[in-house]
Amino acid sequence: MPKIQQLSPHVANLIAAGEVVERPASAVKELLENAVDAGASKVTIEIRDGGMTFLRVTDNGCGMSPEDARTAFLRHATSKLRTEEDLAAIGTMGFRGEALAAIASVSRIDLMTKTAGSLSGVKLHLEAGQITEEAEAGCPDGTTILVRDMFFNTPARMKFMKSDTVEGSRVAAAVQLQALAHPEVAFQFLRDGKQVLSTPGTGGLQAAMYCVYGRDCAKMVGVESRWEGYTLTGYVSLPTDARPSRSMQTFFVNDRPVKSKLLIAALEEAYRNQIMVGKFPACVLHLRLPASAVDVNVHPAKTEVKFLSEKAVFDCVHYGVLGALNKKPDRPAVQFKQPAPVSAAAPAAPSPQPPSEAPPKGAFTPQSPAVTAPLKGEPRKEPFFRTMTAEEYKTFSAALKEAPQPKQPAAAAAAQKIPKADNMPLREFVMLPQLHDDKPEPPTENRRAACPQAAESPELQQAENSPPCQDAPSEPVMEQTALDMPPESPWRLVGELYNTYILVEQGDDAFLIDKHAAHERILFEKLKANQEAISAQSLLTPIPVRLNPAAAGELLNNTALLAELGFEIEEFGENTLLLRQIPMDLSPDAAAEAIEALADDLLSGRRESKDTVRDTLLHTVACKAAIKAGWKNDEKELLAVAKAVMAREDLKYCPHGRPICVSLSKKQLEKQFKRV
Repeated sequence: MPKIQQLSPHVANLIAAGEVVERPASAVKELLENAVDAGASKVTIEIRDGGMTFLRVTDNGCGMSPEDARTAFLRHATSKLRTEEDLAAIGTMGFRGEALAAIASVSRIDLMTKTAGSLSGVKLHLEAGQITEEAEAGCPDGTTILVRDMFFNTPARMKFMKSDTVEGSRVAAAVQLQALAHPEVAFQFLRDGKQVLSTPGTGGLQAAMYCVYGRDCAKMVGVESRWEGYTLTGYVSLPTDARPSRSMQTFFVNDRPVKSKLLIAALEEAYRNQIMVGKFPACVLHLRLPASAVDVNVHPAKTEVKFLSEKAVFDCVHYGVLGALNKKPDRPAVQFKQPAPVSAAAPAAPSPQPPSEAPPKGAFTPQSPAVTAPLKGEPRKEPFFRTMTAEEYKTFSAALKEAPQPKQPAAAAAAQKIPKADNMPLREFVMLPQLHDDKPEPPTENRRAACPQAAESPELQQAENSPPCQDAPSEPVMEQTALDMPPESPWRLVGELYNTYILVEQGDDAFLIDKHAAHERILFEKLKANQEAISAQSLLTPIPVRLNPAAAGELLNNTALLAELGFEIEEFGENTLLLRQIPMDLSPDAAAEAIEALADDLLSGRRESKDTVRDTLLHTVACKAAIKAGWKNDEKELLAVAKAVMAREDLKYCPHGRPICVSLSKKQLEKQFKRV
């Protein structure tokens, strides 16, 4: 066995640098934390070549005396700790005293620092951790550290560095984290001579977020809650603004940026049943708790922490975010495409009207636009819009009079014969017999046979104690139609668009309700509230379902859970299962597809929570049982869905995260018609 010997201080410092300083971004993080601990209110960061050749951090903090400046580059030299008891209540960003020693051991450093009240400061130059020059210097209060030629003495580390663009982007990300962690500090970041970030340092988190993320954070919801002495503040995204990854999830514990699976799980638990699969919420959350309740000394880079009470932390984040989402009404407005701006190079047509009566922007005027001269040898093209000549107008008018008039449907002719009395309310006049196509709509009974789920939905109508495919229930849930609703109702059902969207009018706002998403959410809430076994129907003829071995085995291992959902399965051999019982709300035609979807959910679901798995399965049951887009539903069914959505602000998203209702204001519509 080789002889054991103690490593030299230089080699030991290089090993420590490998733990603390992985790349320029790591050095920036440590230097910024030291600046914050020094009480700086303004910090400037400058880099060139991704930070590899030039990295300077300047702050206006308390500075250091010449003696402290020399000691600061020794290993485990710190002003943050004095006794072992201090480790149990760390309230500063840096505390180990390794950062400056580790950075200095792999680079060339110039330091200038001065304390308030001193006539002059001190300047140090270090090579590979050794002080080679020391002199008195005139400098402002605070500290400036210039790091050059990082990893010049460790070529093995140098070859693992990425391009300057990548390393510079990582430095920018480190600066952004510190700006969000400390909004009370004004950060300025210069990259290759160009300013790429500047925060005001006013203490407002939203202002810092706007500087970092821009307008992407404008729709985020504010969070502010307390839980057993813990405080949670920050902002989270709406379920409809979810991201394709977790890259915009940022957590701070006592103003320290951390990575924590516990905090991620608590955040995403608040979005359960409200967000689409494969999408993730964005957040900037600050969790503050007693210093003795968290251990930050479990990772060399201090990016991981350990909590004394994980349940209290989970509940604080979970219920704080959930409460913020529930308090925020979310009926997104319809977005219209903005008209393209007119090119400045295009010749403007002279207006035939006086300036005081100029037509609104975008209005058509009979003035013919200028005709562009064709190229040589190319036929001349007439403009698309032009004014008719007198002869053309006479010919057009004569042809219009002689043209055969279209025949009106009988219903339309009858409607035209009904005079509108002057004292007839407009509401009743609008509800007169409407125009219909020549092809009559199939009667309700035929539609019930074609779409039993819509006709027999227990949420829309009160079903009898019979299988779902029998006759219609004798007594519907809603006794009122849109015509006989009481006048004092704050909204009215206008109709339906594309057999998919229910149109509701309320004051100066209109609402478009996705009937499938809304009914799916209503059914899901009903199923979730019922903690007992779901009502089921036995099948006279079992339905065979062939699956792959993994899916079949997973279902057979969860028969008790499936029974709670109303399914009874039996092994039939050759990776085939027999469905002998299915939920009452589910059509037999959709049962095989539903059980396959449940198998996929079980194979990919989170196993640590039975409630999570059950909710995932309920998603599928509610989706298969809900009325579908494209179905023709009678007015009572549409009215029942609309009444539930308009009465409950918590019905915002379907279980998969799609919005249930969007709004369209009268002003938005009038803008499209150039009325305003």
